[in-house]
This record gives sequence, C-alpha cells and structure tokens, in this order.
Amino acid sequence: MTAPVIANLERLLDGPRDNALLRFSLGTEYLKAGDPAAAAAHLRAAVTKDPEYSAAWKLLGRALADAGRAREALDAYRAGIAVAERRGDKQAAKEMAVFARRLEKGLGG
Repeated sequence: MTAPVIANLERLLDGPRDNALLRFSLGTEYLKAGDPAAAAAHLRAAVTKDPEYSAAWKLLGRALADAGRAREALDAYRAGIAVAERRGDKQAAKEMAVFARRLEKGLGG
C-alpha cells in the first residue's frame, strides 16, 4: 500500500504543490516503508520550506534516529522544541523533549 502512495506523492515533487505538507507526507510514508534515510531527506525539505512546522521537526528527529544519526536527530529535536514552544504547541514540545533526553542518555550526556 505504501509504495503506490509514495509514487503518487513523488509525482507532485518539483511542481506547484511541492510544499512542506507534501514533503511531510512523503517523509511519513518512507518511514512506514522502513526507509528512514529517504524519510529524513523529505522531512528536512519540509522544515526548510516551513521552519515553523513542529510536527515535521518531530518526525525528522525520529527519522534521523531510526537512520542511526543520533546527533543530527538530537539537533532536530532541539530545533523542533524551540519551534513548538514559540507556537504554543506544548504537547509536541514535551514529546520532543522526552525523545531528546533519551538520545542524550544514549550519547552519554
């Protein structure tokens, strides 16, 4: 099911609908498909297109962590926490803070 969804979404890339939501959707689908590196690339594009997209920052952190890129994931979570706090998205900030603490412990502080 995920592969056809990815193919349909990828057809929209580099067109007028290539925006943060499209990239977020692609990132989500690539994570479901077990490809965190591809997911991270699209999620990074999402936060480039809309730096205030806290959900994209959160999923970027997860994709990077799943790809074994813990330090980058931690940076993404920290950026996402700042965005979420600015936007008043307390739940997203709390969730990312929990994920960031777990990564910090895994990295040795």
